[in-house]
Amino acid sequence: MKEKISLRMARRIALAAQGFADARPSATPDRRHLARVLARTGLLQIDSVSAVVRAHYMPLYSRLGPYKLALLDNAAVTRKRMVFEYWAHEASFLPVETWPLMRWRMQRAESGDEMYLGLAKWGREHAAYIEEIYREVAERGPIAASALEGQKGSGGWWGWSHAKHAFEWLFWAGRITTASRRGFERLYDLPERVLPPAVLALPVPAIEDAHRDLLRISARAHGIATSGDLRDYFRLSPSDMKGRLEELVELGELLPVRVEGWDKPAYLHKDARLPRKIEARALLAPFDPVVFERSRTERLFDFRYRIEIYTPAQKRQYGYYVLPFLLGDRIVARVDLKADRPAGVLRVHAAYAEPGAPAGTAAALVEELKQMQGWLGLERIEVTPAGDLGPTLADINAS
Repeated sequence: MKEKISLRMARRIALAAQGFADARPSATPDRRHLARVLARTGLLQIDSVSAVVRAHYMPLYSRLGPYKLALLDNAAVTRKRMVFEYWAHEASFLPVETWPLMRWRMQRAESGDEMYLGLAKWGREHAAYIEEIYREVAERGPIAASALEGQKGSGGWWGWSHAKHAFEWLFWAGRITTASRRGFERLYDLPERVLPPAVLALPVPAIEDAHRDLLRISARAHGIATSGDLRDYFRLSPSDMKGRLEELVELGELLPVRVEGWDKPAYLHKDARLPRKIEARALLAPFDPVVFERSRTERLFDFRYRIEIYTPAQKRQYGYYVLPFLLGDRIVARVDLKADRPAGVLRVHAAYAEPGAPAGTAAALVEELKQMQGWLGLERIEVTPAGDLGPTLADINAS
């Protein structure tokens, strides 16, 4: 019979798996702390929106507290790099050791698997052009796709759309990778000039082994999860998953369990921790692994969360860039934030408490906002008393 897990236990397990059972370091976080977070999350989703700070910087802040952004920047550009960019959950930073586990996806993109038919078709139709772009990268890299816009190659003028398509094809196929970024624009180079030699020397596993290992990473990062949760973390297809979960159960790495209130079977990782208490206090990015799979967020926290960036302003329920606020083992509030860097202000446009939020929610949120203000190098916080939590937040901030 499957063990039954209470919902609160499941939350504590999930948050511990993501590193929220640990106290934030007292010293300035360094590469060891970054490595520890990466070992737990398995990825950092990349996003370009900088309303507060770009989303890939936030999971480290949520878990470690204030750190120097250069910690992640350097981990993505130096010869001792710790991460590379590729498609995982979405566009993501991944530990460099994961490179061989993503080779099957690169090979599918190049060969024309059903998920990549459009990309493969374009690649076949423009093979000579792609090879010309590849030679340019080999000769001139690191190079941005925009560097070739309007230039003349042997195959004709390089228009933006064609050059961008060629770079994307080469990136998906793993023939080039991100060497660094200029602003948010990728600078591409060859993997052998970017990734550590020891990583490139790692054997490429069979596709079934790669899928099994990706599920292992996903299961560790979740602690407890449904089959759909585990599959979604690296965007595996149902056919990719076929038989893999059963193998991990047979190996004793996953334990089938039932979670209170969940209508689907769940799996508990063999090394999952169940702390007696979670004492977290953190603002979460919209693309933090704790919340990026919205149906899981609802199941775990009874918290319905949608990003409203592309919703017309008059139709938004909570705001443009809304961050959930984690306190203890619950998401107790959400806050619409904007880092107004020219004015040196962290602007709180609105704040909303969740049903049953504890009495100290506003005070705890103000403390977290003050810490974020300092981390972002802003001079002050300005609170608009909008939302049911906004007036209390404004009063505490003004006192």
